[in-house]
Amino acid sequence: MSDHNIGEKDCFQTDNAAHCFSLLIPDDLEFLNAKKAQVSYLKGETVFKQGAFAPHVLYVVEGLVKVFLQTGGNKQMNIRLARQGEFIAFTTVFEDTVYPYSAVAIKDAEICMIDKTALKQLLYQNPDFALRITARNCQNEKRYLEMIQNLSYKQMRGKLASALLYLSDEFIDERVFLYLTRQELADFASITIESTVKFLKEFERDGVILLEGKDILITDKARLEDIYQKG
Repeated sequence: MSDHNIGEKDCFQTDNAAHCFSLLIPDDLEFLNAKKAQVSYLKGETVFKQGAFAPHVLYVVEGLVKVFLQTGGNKQMNIRLARQGEFIAFTTVFEDTVYPYSAVAIKDAEICMIDKTALKQLLYQNPDFALRITARNCQNEKRYLEMIQNLSYKQMRGKLASALLYLSDEFIDERVFLYLTRQELADFASITIESTVKFLKEFERDGVILLEGKDILITDKARLEDIYQKG
């Protein structure tokens, strides 16, 4: 990480810090601060690679990070985007010794790299903190179940509709499509880029979306949800 800017900021006591950190007493915060490093990543930089040794849990202070599975060759499946206040690779606290997926910054990001042994110690010591932080990470389960359902039952139009709804609903305060290539959108839908471009044009022709360069505006969410439901 020689090219990265490593700072000593307190990423747990900012105005935008996750509420779970407010449950820690000053001594615990001081302990955690001694066991982390805050790292700056530029857009396009790899945060970590699937299969690499995993000494840290990562907490997004600012920016957007794409989390994806490398499924062989040059193929990948985009799992989710992690934004300010979210954790990445939280499961490594309990079981994984390597990162189960890869992560890359899709816009400039500040990431707090927390020693997972230290975090695990605090989870054992503070049940309220453990419950809050675990509940926060369990929210991703719905996303993963939806991905499995899409792969198993949805046709390509339904898969793309699902990806568009996820990205537009979850990141309503970000013009998130400006940070994603059409290939990355295809990888969120688990379809080819050719099919993605084809169906985007079809959705626009039907008045469901509006394409403005890279940006995608949802103009008829009800119809898009209907496409997703019918699959």
